[in-house]
Amino acid sequence: MAIKTKASLIPSCASPEDLKRVLQTLGTSWGDVVEDLERLEVVPLKGAMTNEVYQINWPTLNGQDIHRKVLVRIYGDGVDLFFNRDDEIKTFECMSHHGYGPKLLGRFSDGRLEEFIHARTLSADDLRVVETSDFIAAKLREFHVLDMPGPKNVILWDRLRRWLKEAKILSSPTEMDEFRLEDLEGEINLLEERLTRDDQEIGFCHNDLQYGNVMIDEETNAITIIDYEYSSFNPIAYDIANHFCEMAANYHSDTPHVLDYTLYPGEEERRRFISTYLGSTGKAPSDEEVERLLSDAESYTLANHIFWGLWGIISGHVNKIDFDYMEYARQRFGQYWLRKPLLLDLP
Repeated sequence: MAIKTKASLIPSCASPEDLKRVLQTLGTSWGDVVEDLERLEVVPLKGAMTNEVYQINWPTLNGQDIHRKVLVRIYGDGVDLFFNRDDEIKTFECMSHHGYGPKLLGRFSDGRLEEFIHARTLSADDLRVVETSDFIAAKLREFHVLDMPGPKNVILWDRLRRWLKEAKILSSPTEMDEFRLEDLEGEINLLEERLTRDDQEIGFCHNDLQYGNVMIDEETNAITIIDYEYSSFNPIAYDIANHFCEMAANYHSDTPHVLDYTLYPGEEERRRFISTYLGSTGKAPSDEEVERLLSDAESYTLANHIFWGLWGIISGHVNKIDFDYMEYARQRFGQYWLRKPLLLDLP
């Protein structure tokens, strides 16, 4: 199957026959069967670092110039090292059932079809717009209190240890030394001991809330959080920390792997986000609540740097997407070692 487009073809790794079958089944259910698949237009969507994502348009049969749109997600190489795909699909379906995110339209061996959301994906600059940031804070609070099925245990630390083991298997001796991989198990143990508290709030966390995973309807200002591959129960402070760290990134620049930590939000910006987050339920938070979550989120940035640092090392070995994963990992670990003494109050 070669679906032509002005710019690209869906690559052969997309299981062409499976994808063709799913598209034809979907078209039949809509009454828009397209016998000539050459009439379908495929638009590559940029910015994904794990999967390849395409928008597919095809004409309806009502004789008018109207096109249906679906999103095709082709799984990247090696992603099964990071998460269980079946668990992710269950999360996706559960979110859709509860009215969150796009609907799952079909699956094929190397990917899936999703509902195309008629909203704009945020840019890096959008995260700095106060009104937009407030919308994200309120939506994140809503996300965290979702009653998702399955055990509600924190998986952060086990996931870090599992990824560390995989990174060691893949890395050369030079990489082992450069990234200090032999030291990281002790660092993970230290963070778990220092950051875990009985009174910390555990919620259903997205764990990858970068701007490309947030969409906004510009007519209603409704926020949609998408892509739940890394979602799990974790301390909410960790998820907020992840979002703050992502504000240093611009994955649509000429150097998408380069992080600019001068863009990391200052204390007042972080405090405002957290105040909005806590107050979005209608009850004004106390100063103590805000300061506690502000402090916890800042400490959890250390775990976040290890998380995405290990992700970068593993991805550099298994993923062929044009992204300098190793340099990304260097920057993440650089921030970890730089910030650790201050955030853990160490000499």
